[in-house]
Amino acid sequence: VSLILILKPQAKLSLSMQKSSAAAMHLSNIFPLTCVVIITFFPGTSEAFSSNMKIVDSHLHIWSDNKEAFEKDQTPPDNLLTCSTPEALLTEMEKAQVDGALIVQPINFKFDHTYVTDAIKNYPQKFKGMLLHDPSLSPEMAVERLEELVLAGFVGVRFNPYLWSENKLMSEDNSGGLAVYQRCAELQVPVGIMCFKGLGLHFDDIISLIEKSPNTQLVLDHLGFCALNDAGDDAFNLLLKLSKYPNVSVKVSALFRNTGDKDNFPYEMIKKERFDPLLESFGPDRLMVGSDFPFVLETEGGYSGAIKTVKSWLNDDNAKAVLSGTAERLFGKWG
Repeated sequence: VSLILILKPQAKLSLSMQKSSAAAMHLSNIFPLTCVVIITFFPGTSEAFSSNMKIVDSHLHIWSDNKEAFEKDQTPPDNLLTCSTPEALLTEMEKAQVDGALIVQPINFKFDHTYVTDAIKNYPQKFKGMLLHDPSLSPEMAVERLEELVLAGFVGVRFNPYLWSENKLMSEDNSGGLAVYQRCAELQVPVGIMCFKGLGLHFDDIISLIEKSPNTQLVLDHLGFCALNDAGDDAFNLLLKLSKYPNVSVKVSALFRNTGDKDNFPYEMIKKERFDPLLESFGPDRLMVGSDFPFVLETEGGYSGAIKTVKSWLNDDNAKAVLSGTAERLFGKWG
């Protein structure tokens, strides 16, 4: 895209001029007493789309500043107690030019979804929710609870495998987890899985879920928790194997949780050793940006830095999908 400026001779030029093109020569013949400057804008850089590209944060949490509202032994750190409300989040989103967010039910409230439900009701253009599945429920009660929360504005389900009883699997037959996972295919509600202690611990269980309900959309949190170390490298090889399943997507979120002892902000090694291979294997349509607010506030770069870092890794061919397209395809439109 080119912009042609015709300037008076006495005008002060603040832009560097290129050599005259044929078009410039032609215009200078018509307007001999003017100076012709041709400015060309080249697409393909983050600056070219940063001002108008929609951004959806696919992974974050909120909670109140009332310590008495939390589950026992689930009180967040004091320094994150007063900066994690919906209003505090909206301030961070505005500064980072983020248009919408998927709030993942925080463990602080366990299975009481009231706080997140209220936030969705109060800011329906900005927020959607991902509920936390309760593995203690029977299949019938688990599905009933899922349907209630979907009607309340929740568009995804989180499976935290560490909430399951010892030696119990998410994919176990005749269980609430499998019943919910299969019902999610019918409701078109994705299921996110948090492999906090390593993807390898849950890989076979995840494969079983996929095979038992191939139409359910499965999302892996935080780059699959594949840190930059030997164990993380092994887990990452497993993560890449999941790319053969078209219903599996990955959140490019919580980069600070994947640095191991090798990387730090602005996460150049994560880009090279994690993001680039994921982009090649999964494609942009199965990757989505996320921050892990409010925990990201304690890291270098903060909230804006986390979003802008991922944005800087993208070009025009993949930016729309990773920044918002994948999230909106899976969870619905924001705004």
